[in-house]
Amino acid sequence: MQKVFKNCYELDENCYTTYGLSEDYLMHHASLGMAEYIRFGFPKGSSILIVSGPGNNGSDGVVLARELSLEYTVSLLMPFGALGKTAKIQLEQSLNAGVKVVDLVVETDIVVDALFGAGLNKPLDKQTNILLEELNGTHSFKIACDIPTGVGENFTNIVCFKANTTITMGALKESLFEDKNLDFVGDVLKVDLGLESSKYELETDTYLVDKSDMKLPTRSSKNTHKGTFGHTAIVSGEKVGASIMTAMATVRFGSGLTTLVLDTLTADYVPPYLMTSNNIPVNTTAIAIGMGLGNSFSKAFLQTNIVNSNTPLVVDADMFYRSDILDLLQKCNQQIVLTPHPKEFANLWSMITKSSVSIDDIQNSRFSMVKEFSTRFPHIVLVLKGANMLIAHSNKVYINEIGTSKLSKGGSGDVLSGLIASLLAQGYSSLDAAISGTLALAISAENYDGATYSMLPTDIIDGVTTLENKC
Repeated sequence: MQKVFKNCYELDENCYTTYGLSEDYLMHHASLGMAEYIRFGFPKGSSILIVSGPGNNGSDGVVLARELSLEYTVSLLMPFGALGKTAKIQLEQSLNAGVKVVDLVVETDIVVDALFGAGLNKPLDKQTNILLEELNGTHSFKIACDIPTGVGENFTNIVCFKANTTITMGALKESLFEDKNLDFVGDVLKVDLGLESSKYELETDTYLVDKSDMKLPTRSSKNTHKGTFGHTAIVSGEKVGASIMTAMATVRFGSGLTTLVLDTLTADYVPPYLMTSNNIPVNTTAIAIGMGLGNSFSKAFLQTNIVNSNTPLVVDADMFYRSDILDLLQKCNQQIVLTPHPKEFANLWSMITKSSVSIDDIQNSRFSMVKEFSTRFPHIVLVLKGANMLIAHSNKVYINEIGTSKLSKGGSGDVLSGLIASLLAQGYSSLDAAISGTLALAISAENYDGATYSMLPTDIIDGVTTLENKC
């Protein structure tokens, strides 16, 4: 896992006070990191337009222009001049080194956006918006310095620089992983600022998970039987297909036994490897509920078999519209994983706070919303689905950024519930099950080699079979 921060102001200040490093030192190494990326990826002599703002982010760009001026054809555009003391000094030194300053956007092989960094909290002016549209309209390879202009810590502008790559300085920032910003940041590369990450980075409550954090339910022991790997009960409601896909994923991911719990006597079709029952089996080791549930099952059934149970539980979909979920949130003696998409989470949050919350409210504040939820219910694991899945537990947030638009299809969430439930049934903690389940879903989808629009939920389930070989 890698540490992620809301911003780096405190980290920079710690460099000054603890290590005696100067602002110029950090700035120089920020520019060296960008220069190294360009030297590695682009031939000498390529043309580069560096667009720099009036502050420290702009100063990084000015230093970069000076660093590359002997090897590349560099043009420096400073539409707002240099306002700060540091910016003025860096500009003077770059001019003395022969850096060419231009007044207009020119077509080049590379464009570097060093206009404004993190901390944006108000709309950009008309002049800046026009400039960003002009930069986005070029055919250049686009690199953002630290954070694309328009993408802020607390606010995202209507127009943003659309980077192919964002080179962020010192540490990863939350805004780089907000769903609303993903089409602007491109690939994210972190560069050090002249000292190791372990010294630059302080404590945090947010982490980016890696593929290596996935713990597969690999079977290594020989003396086992089906009961060794747990028994998952899938509560099946009005839309039986949803719960069947959940159950299929559960079996694929190692659950020794899986039972569909039906409100009616039978279902039209049940795969032969699944069992059916009208009750939760006594040897159940994990339960999943909500997928296609609708209005099936009485409140008495839910209270007896779900609310009053201590069996590890995955809650999804229609359960976020039933008041019984509020009882579940109060339980501290049970492993519980919630897997809402933004609309479902908005409804849940409205029930919790007794105030109206919209999908836009959720999407514009994903990090703060899941952190607030985890502060209220630290014992619950929340998986907020989206382009990047956020997993919150015990006041910590884990980011799974391996998502793909291939997953934007009905049934993907049902599969995720099954993967997590299977791991819970096999004895995983709720947090480990959520992290490994979301990674398995995302990596399986990433490995799918068909058209971007053609993947079925069952393809994700099939892809789980190769994870041991590919990870």
